[in-house]
Amino acid sequence: MDGSTNSLDDVSAEGSTEFPDRLSLMEVRLQAQEDEITLLKSSLADALRKLRLHDQQIPLIKQQLIAVNPAAARVLNQSCYVDGFSKPCRLSSSSLDGFHHTSNRVRRNSEKSRDSQEKTKQRLSKKAASSTNLLTRSPSLESRAKDLISSTGSQGSRRGTQSQSIKMFIRGRPITMYIPSNILNYEELRMDLPSQKLDLDWVYGYRGRDCRANLYLLPSGEAVYFIACVVVLYHISNQTQRHYQKHTDCVRCLAIHPDKVRVASGQTAGVDKDGKPLQPFVHIWDSKTLVTLQQIGLGTFERGVGGLAFSSSDAGTLLCVIDDSNEHMLSVWDWNKNIKHLEVKSTNEAVLAVDFSPTDTNNIISCGKSHVYFWTMSAGTLTKKQGIFGKYKKPKFVLCFVFSLTGDVLTGDSEGNILTWGKSAADTKTLGKGAKETFQIMKQTRAHEGSVFAMCILQGGGILSGGGKDRKVIRWSADLAPERECEIPEKFGAVRTIADVDGEELLVGTTRNAILRGTFSDGFVAIVQGHVDEMWGLATHPTQNIFLTCGNDRQVCVWNAEDHKLDWCTTLEESGLCADFSPNGAVVSVGLSTGRWVVLDLQTKEVVSDLTDGNEQLSVMRYSPDGSFLAVGSHDNFIYIYNVTEGGRRYTRFGKCTGHSSFITHLDWSKDGKYIMSNSGDYEILYWDIASGCKLLRNRFESKDREWASYTCVLGFHVMGVWLEGSDGTDINALCRSHSESMVAVADDFCKVHLFQYPCPKPKAPSYKYEGHGSHVTNVRFTHNDSHLLSMGGKDTCILQWRVKGAGTGDHYKEHLASSSSVCSSSSSPVNGT
Repeated sequence: MDGSTNSLDDVSAEGSTEFPDRLSLMEVRLQAQEDEITLLKSSLADALRKLRLHDQQIPLIKQQLIAVNPAAARVLNQSCYVDGFSKPCRLSSSSLDGFHHTSNRVRRNSEKSRDSQEKTKQRLSKKAASSTNLLTRSPSLESRAKDLISSTGSQGSRRGTQSQSIKMFIRGRPITMYIPSNILNYEELRMDLPSQKLDLDWVYGYRGRDCRANLYLLPSGEAVYFIACVVVLYHISNQTQRHYQKHTDCVRCLAIHPDKVRVASGQTAGVDKDGKPLQPFVHIWDSKTLVTLQQIGLGTFERGVGGLAFSSSDAGTLLCVIDDSNEHMLSVWDWNKNIKHLEVKSTNEAVLAVDFSPTDTNNIISCGKSHVYFWTMSAGTLTKKQGIFGKYKKPKFVLCFVFSLTGDVLTGDSEGNILTWGKSAADTKTLGKGAKETFQIMKQTRAHEGSVFAMCILQGGGILSGGGKDRKVIRWSADLAPERECEIPEKFGAVRTIADVDGEELLVGTTRNAILRGTFSDGFVAIVQGHVDEMWGLATHPTQNIFLTCGNDRQVCVWNAEDHKLDWCTTLEESGLCADFSPNGAVVSVGLSTGRWVVLDLQTKEVVSDLTDGNEQLSVMRYSPDGSFLAVGSHDNFIYIYNVTEGGRRYTRFGKCTGHSSFITHLDWSKDGKYIMSNSGDYEILYWDIASGCKLLRNRFESKDREWASYTCVLGFHVMGVWLEGSDGTDINALCRSHSESMVAVADDFCKVHLFQYPCPKPKAPSYKYEGHGSHVTNVRFTHNDSHLLSMGGKDTCILQWRVKGAGTGDHYKEHLASSSSVCSSSSSPVNGT
């Protein structure tokens, strides 16, 4: 019974220790190694394919050169044999163009001296020798060879392919980008900041899965809680939000000052983009003005801040902090003066709660795994006494505690008991002569089946307790007689924390990241909801301000961006990783982790189609602009194409795009619905002719002027500038062009959302950078009218809704691209839109 009762509670209680962090780090390293192996395999396959193409194309190039200029062909043959050994011959189009014009000069000057002809041959030899870099720079020899042949016969291509394309490098791999025809001078293009900016409009979600004591009600009528790097102040009656955004990584704990205005919030350490640890700290701020009053502990705390408490008997002068180091250091601060009074090692076990005695600032209580400590401050030192369980069973976790109005300490533990602690004279027979008083259990009250996750003291002396396994909220009298109880719905999980509203109405935070409001009489309804595991799938409706999210918790959620509420939610059998609405807005397709994908009717919420492609996870779903096709990108390296009929309710296989050497990551349709552009895990850009039978377009140069209905591919000429120099190919998880085609939003691996001008085809393009997420940002999407941008965190389970401010059209910039003569602007990136 103990194992079944406490399994959920134990996992939740240990969530605040360092073990999940270490496990997460190991998972990241393992994933990085797997990505490296995949990249090496795909690079090897790509190299072999290029070698085969090289062998096939050399005869064709020779024939073309012989037809144009026999002298050039002889030089070519000479350059292919060095010291009697065959060497690969590598030509650029500029070299071939040079051959073409040199041959004309030779014919025009055929009567000149032999010395002049010798000089011409020397120039030809130099050009041929200098052209040996083509094969290493070209992503596709076959398509480049065709470009070479066509350019040598055309006077309009004097610049050659060299000047019509540019390259970017990811992990040393060159990626060729062809310059559109309307750009006359690429070098003189000017990259500006976008004319729009973002403001944080709404935060969806709450962190209840692994944090406690993180929900309070302020006298202003606002509930204060946190998720990711944002502390949210949600006005319950007005249904408005304000946000405290000064934290640089995930917030882990909260404390409210006795004046009910000032708030302390502590964060985890986090890491920078190079993997180096950042220092955690505590902010004390004014909840009315959102002004930061003090920052304490920078350089003092390790890993993160796990617990906070203001003193109350001295009007909140002191702040107690427990960090997440191995010893869980306990420190006491005069926070207003930023002075640390004392610091002491607490315990190597997890610490889950800490608080000052309401009647004596010199007394502090802390509890956690298998312990309750009673601390006393005296003469600049802290001494502790461990609570003695005596004849009572020692629980695995002491999860919470409150002070009764009579001064007793009441603890809730993983055995489901509320224990009443008090001082007693020392047992000299057992402890020896000179033993001092001890803290022992005076009373044990059976409260819940499973753990007691939360306790709350009411103004009249009554007590509220919240259960784990039984999900009950129980009201007790001051002497712990049960008075009322209710059970929260199973879909919301266990009770994580309780906040008293007015003695009757309550706020309840749950372990499945929901905040409920209600009473014992009427029950509870959710006022805040969110996902409970990593999210990847995000799609916005084509005509309404609604959006869909899905992730590893198997939940598919449809949200209303205007009302800031969850419209409906359904649970699937597998994780949802990608999604897209049909252009008519009636259905939405969701790709799952097993190769299966389902189509949901938005009105009935029922599955209207259920198909499977391969047995690996799906990474992208994308309808064609007219809704007649659906493209499904998979981790098996294929793109499956379906005919769509009956308003999105019937699907028949049309074809399969075969040619990528790694898993599909992103894809987009052309505006005419005939072509697809796709990216893969080995940083490849391919183009497909869907209308002609899902054919791979070998000559990628021909797609340079094609217009795209959407732009979510992270690799492409128009978005090349979003990549920082030296970027790893996984540094950008997603991007999205606005419908106005004037800006592009980027989700990166370092918790940031960026806003660039679109197009941004030059390196070091400037951007606005926005913080708020506490883990890698997995996806971004603009709403149908570009009024808002949605961004989605991975492990932080947070959805941020940003309001777009400023001009919304990009016509002036398209004209500017075609005729720009300005130099590139500074690459500095303003932070937070300033």
